[in-house]
Amino acid sequence: MGFQSKDHPGYVCKLWKALYGLKQAPRAWYGKIAEFLTHNGYSVTPADSSLFVKVVGSKLAIVLNLSIRFLMKELGQLNHFLGLEVDRSEDGIFLHQQKYSRDLLKRFGMINCKPILTPMESNVKICAHEGKDLEDATMYRQVVGSLIYLTLTNLIYLMQELWSQWGQVPPLAPTVAPPLVRRILRYVKSTLGCGIMYKKCKDCRLVGYCDADYAGDYDTRRSTTGYVFMLGFGAISWCSKRQPTVSLSTTEAEYRAATMAAQENTWLVQLMKDLHQPIDYAVPLYCDNQSAIRLAENPIFHARTKHVEVHYHFIREKVLQGEITLEQIKTEDQVADMFTKGLSVNKIESFCHLLSMTKRIEAGVEGEY
Repeated sequence: MGFQSKDHPGYVCKLWKALYGLKQAPRAWYGKIAEFLTHNGYSVTPADSSLFVKVVGSKLAIVLNLSIRFLMKELGQLNHFLGLEVDRSEDGIFLHQQKYSRDLLKRFGMINCKPILTPMESNVKICAHEGKDLEDATMYRQVVGSLIYLTLTNLIYLMQELWSQWGQVPPLAPTVAPPLVRRILRYVKSTLGCGIMYKKCKDCRLVGYCDADYAGDYDTRRSTTGYVFMLGFGAISWCSKRQPTVSLSTTEAEYRAATMAAQENTWLVQLMKDLHQPIDYAVPLYCDNQSAIRLAENPIFHARTKHVEVHYHFIREKVLQGEITLEQIKTEDQVADMFTKGLSVNKIESFCHLLSMTKRIEAGVEGEY
């Protein structure tokens, strides 16, 4: 119940300031800082309510010296932010999570484990009802929760798979999961010091890749969507997500994946516009399924797609409006494939190279490896 006044049992305390830790605190802080920024000429971007921009002449200001209003410290250039590390070199910016990865391995006693080159065996399917149940799944869920925050791009599919099947199954978890988690931790050990290198380039064009693993979930027979967007040489947005309904064909699964990628593309285009870097060209979205491409380009109604929900035809509208061009790509060059299923060592290394994932020593960044 908390504190209750004997004289006025029906009264409640009215807080003049939000207390740290309460649900209202973030909203109160956002309201305060938003009021200050808008008063100083900044505007909230439509794409992201936490992004404030201000245009002065031909220059774009994104960061303001908040110390004139709030008690703050000047920490210099950004080096660490919520587990993400930022290193700079002559070639560009290198983002990685080396310290977070090492602390994760130490926390769960895997710092001295033998590294492995793949997080999962190629084309292995996971079933939620295999094996026996664990008596205590607390440690397992802690590992999975920690791995979700580890934003290495080639772990996204596995984290989606583990969390969707076993992350919230109370109170037990199959014995198949812990060995897979240990294998992922061994893979994390082999990728210590790896990250994404954003190289300097004159022509930074937005490019997207989308793919789907048809009926990849053995329990529900739903397909898995995977997409990734690159700006210049580095990946800036990626996703691996199980589709909400069962697809009746590979074409339908790929079509749904292309629609999800188109939705992300719309947001990225708006974000670039808010940053005064407008995209005045049709963004190429690479798909390895010709039938899905033809379906998106053809406005004629098809009887075989009448069961597909209306919102999935969003991709068709964007293609007809000239905002997106769906282009054919070979399956062996489809980098989004790594977000839908387990792959071989050669494919993982090849796709990581295409996504500008590299080691710190190869990126020319100084520091401990």
